[in-house]
Amino acid sequence: MSPSVLFWLTYVPCLCLGLLCLLFVSFWSSHWHGGFSWDGSDLQFNWHPVLMVAGLVVLYGNAVVLYRVPFTWKQKKHTWKLVHAGLMLLVLLLSVLGLCAVFDNHRFFKIPDMYSIHSWVGICTVIMFAFQWLLGLAGFLLPCSPLRFRSNLKPVHVWMGKAILILTVASCISGIDEQLFFTLDGIIGKPYSSLPVEAKFANSLGLLIVAFVLVVFGILSKNNWQRPETDNESVPLVLKENST
Repeated sequence: MSPSVLFWLTYVPCLCLGLLCLLFVSFWSSHWHGGFSWDGSDLQFNWHPVLMVAGLVVLYGNAVVLYRVPFTWKQKKHTWKLVHAGLMLLVLLLSVLGLCAVFDNHRFFKIPDMYSIHSWVGICTVIMFAFQWLLGLAGFLLPCSPLRFRSNLKPVHVWMGKAILILTVASCISGIDEQLFFTLDGIIGKPYSSLPVEAKFANSLGLLIVAFVLVVFGILSKNNWQRPETDNESVPLVLKENST
C-alpha cells in the first residue's frame, strides 16, 4: 500500500474524530447546561469548553499536520506557511475568547480565578501557544529573519508544538472532570460516582479528545509523510552553501 493511501486512511479518521469532538462538546454545553449567551452567567461559561476544544484541540491539531497533506506539496511552501500561521492566529483568538468567557463568569459570580490545577495548566498552555506563535512568526515568516536562526528554531518549534498538544489534553481532561464534579455533586444532586448519563457522555468526550490527539501524533511521527524539501526551501542546504 502506498504512503499516500496510508496517509489518507489515517487523516480521514483524524478529521472525523475532530468533528466528533466539536459535536460532543457543543451538545454537552447546550443539552445539559442550557445553551449559550454572553452575559456573564453560566450560559457564557458554556462557551469556554466549546471554544477551547474548537481552538486548541481540533483546529490546532489540523494546523500542525497541514504540511503532511499531499496536495499541499504541489504549491509553494510559503503559501502554506501563511495558511498555517493564519490558522494558528485563529486558534489564539478562540483561546482568548474562551478565557474571557470563564473569567467574566467568575467575576459575575465572584468566584476566585486560577485556583485549580485545570486553570494553572490551561493558562500555561495558552501562554506557551501565544509565545510559540510569535516565535514562529518572527522565525519563519519575516523576511529579515536570519537563516541560521530559522535552522536552530525549527526543532524547538516542533518540540513546543507537541508539548502544547500534550498540555491541551491535560487541560481538557482535568476541565471535564472539574466541571462534572461541580455540576453533578454540587448542583444536580446526582453524584459523579453513580455515573449518570451526562458523566458517561462527558467522559466519552474526553476519550475522543485523547484519540484525536493520538492520531495527530501518529501522523507527525511518520517521517515519510513529511513535505519533501526542495533546494530553495531547505534552510540547512542554504546555510551549507553560504558557509562554503
